Amino acid sequence: MIKEAIGVGKTPEEALENAKVVLDAPFEADVKFEILEMPKKKTLGIFGKETPAKVRAYYEAPDPVEAPKPVKSAPAKQAKAPKAAPAPVEAPARKPVANPEAFTGTEKYIRSILKGLGIDECSVAFAEEDEGIAIDLDCGENYGVVIGRRGETLDSIQYLVRLYMNKGKENYKRVSINIGNYREKRAETLRELAKRNAAKVLKNGRNMVLDPMNPYERRIIHTTIQEIEGVESHSVGSDADRKVVITLAEGFKPTNPDSKGRYNKGGNRNGGYNKGRGGNRQAKPAAKEAPAAPARQPRSDLSNASRYGKIEPKKPVVTQTEE
Repeated sequence: MIKEAIGVGKTPEEALENAKVVLDAPFEADVKFEILEMPKKKTLGIFGKETPAKVRAYYEAPDPVEAPKPVKSAPAKQAKAPKAAPAPVEAPARKPVANPEAFTGTEKYIRSILKGLGIDECSVAFAEEDEGIAIDLDCGENYGVVIGRRGETLDSIQYLVRLYMNKGKENYKRVSINIGNYREKRAETLRELAKRNAAKVLKNGRNMVLDPMNPYERRIIHTTIQEIEGVESHSVGSDADRKVVITLAEGFKPTNPDSKGRYNKGGNRNGGYNKGRGGNRQAKPAAKEAPAAPARQPRSDLSNASRYGKIEPKKPVVTQTEE
């Protein structure tokens, strides 16, 4: 059985990523894709209409199998129940806003943003949730353009609308914008990402650094890591470059460290644990001592003599003169 989904975006890559979000395929599935339409731009930037790229993503899912009828058997010994997986985070309870007319200006502002993205038709629904307002958009097949790469466009729209609604007001309200249940699917994807990387840390002991995320997505990662024994998480960086780092908790050792022993602080390349900085480095063999030179004989008095014998000064020659 083939399951498929179609995504749109400014580029084929963005359209493919949006299609994968909607497809929501299992991690082990072999997802394939085909480009249905390439993006088109206006002629000379004036004439015609821009059209986004359209990509079809699909994978082959196993056919559903009917469950066999239960067979009565002798009662077996009760085994220990496996540890229950953490329940997915449920969306907060929502109810329609009491005064929809109060959000007319906000709706016009949202539509002006969407029109700038080339979307003329889109329904906007407001609802109340805990300490804020939830806004659901329905733009048909153009949801990929609104979501953007990893939800960056949707987050930008949410940020602008939040500033617009809280401008000049004392009571700050949290604003969340969703389209096509993207927030719920993204949260589930982040939880699976945290579990996979936590398993790698528990296996080889090496830290895992995730891509930069916004505060909402980092909170999902931290919450998931807190429910896994043996690992911890913290954030590093600043502003848009802030990211989550998953580390091995204190007191835990990796189950299958790599052959290079990288998790050891001692640098033992054979996999052992040493606290010394140098590990089990073997000391170099000491150099062989050279044989001692024979003692020199004391010099005699003759040794101070000149090489050519003793030189005596010449005596002056006396000549006799005639008287």
